[in-house]
Amino acid sequence: MSNPFADMELTDCAFCIGTNMTECHPVAATRLKKALARGAKLIVADPRRIKLAEMADLYLPIRVGSDVALLLAMAHVIAREGLVDHEFMAARTKGAEEFLEHVKQFPPAWAETITGVPARDIEAAALMYGSANAAAIYYTLGITEHICGVDNVQSLCNLALMTGNLGKPGTGINPLRGQNNIQGAGDMGSVPNNYPGFQPVDNPANQAKFAQLYGREIDLERGITKVKALELAGEQIFAMFIDGENTLISDPDRHHGEQALRNLEHLVVADIFLTETAELAHVVFPATAWGETDGTFTNSERRIQRVRAA
Repeated sequence: MSNPFADMELTDCAFCIGTNMTECHPVAATRLKKALARGAKLIVADPRRIKLAEMADLYLPIRVGSDVALLLAMAHVIAREGLVDHEFMAARTKGAEEFLEHVKQFPPAWAETITGVPARDIEAAALMYGSANAAAIYYTLGITEHICGVDNVQSLCNLALMTGNLGKPGTGINPLRGQNNIQGAGDMGSVPNNYPGFQPVDNPANQAKFAQLYGREIDLERGITKVKALELAGEQIFAMFIDGENTLISDPDRHHGEQALRNLEHLVVADIFLTETAELAHVVFPATAWGETDGTFTNSERRIQRVRAA
C-alpha cells in the first residue's frame, strides 16, 4: 500500500475494484466505513454484487477480465474533462503527453461494448474519482489473478498519477494483500526480478553488492516468472520446489497449471495443508505455521510485526 490503513478514513472518494474488502479484510474495511459515514463517495467495480457494492454510490458490474477497458475509458473522461493534475504529471511521471494522447481513442461508449457497463456509469465513475480532493484506489486478487494482472495494476496507477492522487493523505494505490506475509516475502527478495528491499537484479551496483554479501557470483539477468516456469515444465524444467503456495488455485488457467505440474519429473511442496497443488507432489514437507517459529510478518501497509514461537 502507498498509504497506511488510517488514511482510509481521510479519503473523499474510494474506488474499490476486484476486492471483497468487507469479507476478506473486515478490520481494514471498518476504516472505510468510517469514511463513508462522514460522506465519502464509494465506487465499486466487481462482476459480483458483493456486500461492498450495496454500500456504493456507484456500482460497476464489469465483465470478468475487462478491467483495462474500464480504466482506459475512465482515463479518457478525466483527460477530456480537464481533471488532470498536469503539474504533478510533469514533475513525477514520464511520457505524460503521450499517455494523454493515447487515451483519447478509448471513450466510454467503446468500453461499454467490452465491459458491459453503461457508458453513462463509466462517465460518472471517472468524474467522481477525478474531481475528488483526495481519491484512493483499493484492490485485491480480483485485479491481480489474471493473465493481464500487470496491465490491470498499471492502469490503476495511471489513474492515480494523472490526477495527482499519490503521496498525500487519503489517496494512493492500495493493494490489500491476499496471502499471509506475501508483502514480507517480497521485501526479502522472493521474486525473480529483485533482491531484498526491491533492489533490481539487473542493476550492476546491486549485483556487486549482493555478490559480496552472498560470497558468490550472481547472474545479472532477471529470473524467470512463475508463468514462464510453468510453460517450461517438462521441457527445460524437470523439477520444482513450491513453498507455501497453492499454485493451482492462485494462478490463472487451472487446467494449464495442473498439466504443467504433471509434466515435471519431480515436484516437492512444503505447506501446512495438503492443498490441491500438494496432492500432485512426489514429496510433501510439512511446513511450520506462524505459531511454531520465530520471525516477522509484514502486513499490507508494510508494518513489520515481530512473531515468536509459542
